[in-house]
Amino acid sequence: MVTIGVYGFDGESFLRRLRQADVRLLLDVRQRRGVRGPEYAWANSRRLQAALAQAGIAYEHHPELAPTTELRRLQYAEDDRQGVGKRSRRELAPEYTRRYTIEILDHADPTPIASEPPGGGSAALLCVERDPEACHRSLIAQRLTEQHHITIEHLRPPCG
Repeated sequence: MVTIGVYGFDGESFLRRLRQADVRLLLDVRQRRGVRGPEYAWANSRRLQAALAQAGIAYEHHPELAPTTELRRLQYAEDDRQGVGKRSRRELAPEYTRRYTIEILDHADPTPIASEPPGGGSAALLCVERDPEACHRSLIAQRLTEQHHITIEHLRPPCG
């Protein structure tokens, strides 16, 4: 299994990176499936799903793994306190991590997303942050590793 964010990619490089990792199923773990800014219009749900379908990659939305609005606000407050923007965040706030784990992960059954996609290949957890350490997808990946012994690779955008 792999994880991938939106930031740092354009639509073409995003799909190319998924193909390189032999991704056959994209698991969207965003609460709100839109991304602000014209450079990321390709990642808005309908456009993304159409591009994935054309590339032969299945799509599933898993809102049960998305952070609540309250949790996102908690992280934004910590970002503000540290003077970092969402797109430049490098790590999650400890309180966000604790509460996401208790409120979301401890109540979710990761078994359905831990299965290999039909037809082989791999699945990808998707959210928006560039760095997995700054995103709840890393917490999901850690849980999958601990409970299902799944190897996780974090895909990053090309440098430059």
